[in-house]
Amino acid sequence: MPAREKILVAMSGGVDSSVAALLLKQQGHDVAGAYMKNWINEDGVAGQCPWEQDITDARAVAERLGIEFQVVNLMRDYHERVVQYLLDGYAHGLTPNPDIMCNREIKFGVFRSWAREHGYDAVATGHYARRVEEMWAGCPHPANDGRGRPSHNFSLLEGADKNKDQSYFLALLSPAQLADARFPIGDLEKPELRRLAREAGLANADKKDSQGICFIGQVKMADFLRTYVPDHPGPIVRATDDRVLGEHRGLHFYTLGQRKGIGIPSNTDGKNYVVVGKRAADHALLVAFEEPAAPGLFTREIRVHHLSWIGGPVTVPGALEGRVRYRDPRVPLEFFPEAGSDSARVVFREPQRALASGQILAFYEREKLLGGGVYG
Repeated sequence: MPAREKILVAMSGGVDSSVAALLLKQQGHDVAGAYMKNWINEDGVAGQCPWEQDITDARAVAERLGIEFQVVNLMRDYHERVVQYLLDGYAHGLTPNPDIMCNREIKFGVFRSWAREHGYDAVATGHYARRVEEMWAGCPHPANDGRGRPSHNFSLLEGADKNKDQSYFLALLSPAQLADARFPIGDLEKPELRRLAREAGLANADKKDSQGICFIGQVKMADFLRTYVPDHPGPIVRATDDRVLGEHRGLHFYTLGQRKGIGIPSNTDGKNYVVVGKRAADHALLVAFEEPAAPGLFTREIRVHHLSWIGGPVTVPGALEGRVRYRDPRVPLEFFPEAGSDSARVVFREPQRALASGQILAFYEREKLLGGGVYG
């Protein structure tokens, strides 16, 4: 039985974070719940933003479990650290990842600091990931050896349910953030988690999982961008011969590898256009037919920057695995750090499709998450 801790659970109103609170309570910890109020859709973005219902659901679970519950207003921090990052990225032709940034800057950033200031030892979430103590020859590993083995005592592993694993979204956490994080449901599979919720009488046991932008709700990215980023039309250009095929509303509505919504018919049986790049000089959207030879669509080598390590940094070249985007399988790669910088060159064993600038590459050693970096 782990030592008793005072833990604040980030309760979203969904079943995952609710069962996280349930398990911690059953383990004998001093548990409280809090809803992070990050967004209330004051600007009328199209889509559903059910924050009021989520608070009601989270409070009902807290009452059922007999734990304290409160709403923590982080709206200003969320706008400054996540929304502005998102809008700035798209405005500069990048494809940001707001979910990863939300975890680093809000859940395990501002919210963690708030919890510490209010006397909590740790914060818990409903992520499908596992935090484990790193052991070396029967005792905690004492130092980093340049291969990502930490000087602290914790590692982050994929969730036991590989269909729900969310370790990718935690790729930019720091060692200090991981030390204060708890992931109670990481050893569970989703059907078992829902069974535990039903047995405990939790009202949200069968609530549908949310799929929207982190803490914004069921809002389509295009609708979100349409509200905040002005249209900036430009030509749609075929990359293979520079022929203009049409006009787009703005580069921020498209990302590398996108197939749908381009609005250009191929007029060729069995072939469809896909986005292969963006050209800043004339604000052109570059497209080509979907095939291995499409210019810019597949790559074996890429540079990543703003490297962040959960354990000790990887400072020597060598073989690792990477997850190029959420839900993609881990793939083998060679990692070549650049001395004196937070950047590296990465060479994949097999070409990878649509590695969009601004997205995140997560590094693994088998199921252990080492850290991540930004494509660019």
